[in-house]
Amino acid sequence: MSALTTRSETSALWLLLRVNALQSWRRLLATRNQSTLLTSIIAIFVLGYLVLSFELFYRGLKFIAGFPGLGAVLTERLLYVLFAFLFALLLLSNLIISYTNLFRNRETAFLLSLPVSNQTIFRWKLIESTILASWAFLFLIAPLLVAYGLVRGAPWHFYILTVVLIGLFIVLPSVLGAWLAIVIGRFLDRRSFQMTVVIMAVVLLFVAVWWKTQAATDELLDKRTLEALDQLLSKTRFTLFPFLPSYWLSTSVMQWAEGILRNSLFFALVLLSHTLFFGCLAFTRFGNLFYDTASAVQSRSSGNGFKINYFQTRTHQRRDGLLERFFKALFWLDRDTRALALKDMQMFWRDTTQWGQSVMFFGLLAVYIINLRNFTHQLASPFWINMVAFLNLGACAFNLASVTTRFVFPQFSLEGRRMWIIGLAPMGLARVVITKFWLASTMSLIITLCLITLSCYLLNMSWDRVLFFGAVVTVMSFTLNGLAVGLGVLYPNMKEANPNKIVSGFGGTLCFVLSSVYILASLGLIVFGAGGLHPSMLWSAASIIGFVTLSLLVGWVPLRWGLAHLKNFEL
Repeated sequence: MSALTTRSETSALWLLLRVNALQSWRRLLATRNQSTLLTSIIAIFVLGYLVLSFELFYRGLKFIAGFPGLGAVLTERLLYVLFAFLFALLLLSNLIISYTNLFRNRETAFLLSLPVSNQTIFRWKLIESTILASWAFLFLIAPLLVAYGLVRGAPWHFYILTVVLIGLFIVLPSVLGAWLAIVIGRFLDRRSFQMTVVIMAVVLLFVAVWWKTQAATDELLDKRTLEALDQLLSKTRFTLFPFLPSYWLSTSVMQWAEGILRNSLFFALVLLSHTLFFGCLAFTRFGNLFYDTASAVQSRSSGNGFKINYFQTRTHQRRDGLLERFFKALFWLDRDTRALALKDMQMFWRDTTQWGQSVMFFGLLAVYIINLRNFTHQLASPFWINMVAFLNLGACAFNLASVTTRFVFPQFSLEGRRMWIIGLAPMGLARVVITKFWLASTMSLIITLCLITLSCYLLNMSWDRVLFFGAVVTVMSFTLNGLAVGLGVLYPNMKEANPNKIVSGFGGTLCFVLSSVYILASLGLIVFGAGGLHPSMLWSAASIIGFVTLSLLVGWVPLRWGLAHLKNFEL
């Protein structure tokens, strides 16, 4: 009976894998047949990234390897730090995607109503979440490992082993992320659990402050090179902890490239044994935990995350929460506008996966900017100060482009088949779209403007330069939000409730591509005119006018087209 049950579960899992693979292949073929432009854009960007990133990694590793006696040490430490942080990012990505896939997915709810075992459903969702969370990691790391192998002169079998090790490595954060998603889903509504999360966040903040890099003082640089290097890299020693999966992967890869095959195989077997153990544990024991958690999540009244209104009066009348009181204070706005903005804010807050990803996007950027203080006094040249400032501007802009594409673009589509109700309301679809645009622009501008101002302050820039960068990021914020909102109306997907799938369509891809091209073109114009490359005031004024004109075209035109499209919009 046990063997028969196992065979039945294997057949069901194989059927799910085969059906979804076939559907994905058919969608790919349909996209190629229906939109040659989309296929061409994706192919060009994929090839361009692979070629450009390989060239940058190869030149960077070759440059580091050119330092006699230090190149190998720096390269090894960089790989240890890289894989350690990639493991943390993979864990966070798997946590967010697993939570959505397990408890906020229509397919999961449908499968739970079928005569399919809970363990089989969890196995399929674990595989799907691992693929969704790890493909970007593989895409990012492939050019680096190829460049590292070429710089080290590794044999051909180095690349085969590396592929196998990477495949084993991504299983561990996927299993741990799925387990954390189950724990969060099970206890998210409990006040004690929420307080624990807040305390952990505070502890992590203190850890981040402790972990900040040490500034390279003149006294330190006067010491012997190895001693100074060891002191500068002292806070990265935790990546050498032998019980970290990233340590096993890094050590195995580097020692195989150096020809130390026995030690490399040892760490590869350590990684394999842990992968098999935890993978087998998830494949055989997590099914019932998943089902119990799914039942708890679906049975909640709010069901989506942290509560906003904790307090009630003695007569059990609901009090206004913080957001309600805030929007009531905005008396100059119409009541319908405030109601819509409040609804969008509450929906965003209640969805843990949404604000969790936002915290990840802006949190990593904030940690980087805060650490600028540790090396700004070494930037004595105005050229390097301006370069770092413009690089920070580019980082904020690309981060903003990712946020607008991921969260702002699908806002119109997420209204779904309820759109006809909004269309019949006195407010009208046009004001709904305009309200969403202003709300998204305001919220993203507040965060991005704070980050770029902090960056300029830490670089000890004058206030006129701070105002200049603040004005630039303000224009970029409105432009990117206008582009995302406009394309979201022009290319809606009302049949899909999952924002990840909405963004992965033609409109979402086009939005991110146009956002990236706009950012690169804007940075080129601004650096040429205001970056000190050309001393002429005429050229500076021309570049700024060109930047403003480009921003109006990229942001205002799609938004205008989207509003015009609403006049003949049919659901």
